[in-house]
Amino acid sequence: MHRKASLILLAFAVFAFTLSPLIRWYAFPKLVQIPQGRYQEAVLEAKNATLMDYATLKPRKVSKVTIIQTLKGNVEQAAQVKEETGKDVVVWDTLSHMIDEKGKMVGSIPERYYFDGHTQEPVHATGEAVDGDPVRRTGIEYKFPFLTEKRDYEYYDMQTRTSAPIHYKGTENFRGMDVYRFEQTIPWTKVKIPKKLPLGVTPKVVQQMGLERWYSTKRWFLIDPTTGAPVNGGEFHKEEMRWTKTPEKEPLTAFSGNVKMRPDYVDSIVDEVSSQRQLVLLMHTYMPIGLIAGGGVLLGLSLWLEARSRRPAADAGSGATAPEPVRA
Repeated sequence: MHRKASLILLAFAVFAFTLSPLIRWYAFPKLVQIPQGRYQEAVLEAKNATLMDYATLKPRKVSKVTIIQTLKGNVEQAAQVKEETGKDVVVWDTLSHMIDEKGKMVGSIPERYYFDGHTQEPVHATGEAVDGDPVRRTGIEYKFPFLTEKRDYEYYDMQTRTSAPIHYKGTENFRGMDVYRFEQTIPWTKVKIPKKLPLGVTPKVVQQMGLERWYSTKRWFLIDPTTGAPVNGGEFHKEEMRWTKTPEKEPLTAFSGNVKMRPDYVDSIVDEVSSQRQLVLLMHTYMPIGLIAGGGVLLGLSLWLEARSRRPAADAGSGATAPEPVRA
């Protein structure tokens, strides 16, 4: 009986040892992914900012500029991209919509972004665009990979349509979470004029006025390393309209401000990330380690029962008395 139980426990121990690496290295990358139909909204603010008045072509101080970033998963487009590329992808349709202190539109830039739902690496397919212009991204955008590492990454900047290193700057404690700080600086770069501007102004009108748009920023993120999600972030954002025919003329400040995530949205993001990180850790750490530990316990019990199954026969052999000699 002991031997039969020992063999059963041994079989379960082998099963646990086999299942542990399968969960970590096979199931984890396939099951832990960004949902295709995800919707998210974030609101950022720049207080005491500077904006250009397109009616007078003069910069003006405003009490607040608000940037509303919406992110919507496009399930139908993801299915089309899979037919085109053969890859499971996530498609995000995003919009960065800027309004002034009176709620009037200052600028609006849409994006369509294709990427791998686990690694966050971009996937190239028809329809990948920024402000309606076809692009071919390299590097990550909006979110970092699951299990973010303490290293630099290539991060895509939608204004310049290029990628540049975003540098790991250290570990901080934020709202009770250990997070990684990343920073990226984009030097002054000539960029495209948004197709949606106040007062119906178009890129063609701006160019006819002899102006071109330049942009610079220093952005930062606090990243939860488990989920790769930003729990806070902001940037020192600057835009100028520079004169093409008279470069010595003073540039016009189109926008200048310290953009920060609004506190109530930080609270909601931290709550969501705190719950999601436990699910990621369950698949990546808790279950694989638990299975190995459980397998070790089962293996120990199996060996103990096997030893007990052999003991009675040995004890019986050692305790037997020699027969008395036969006397005539």
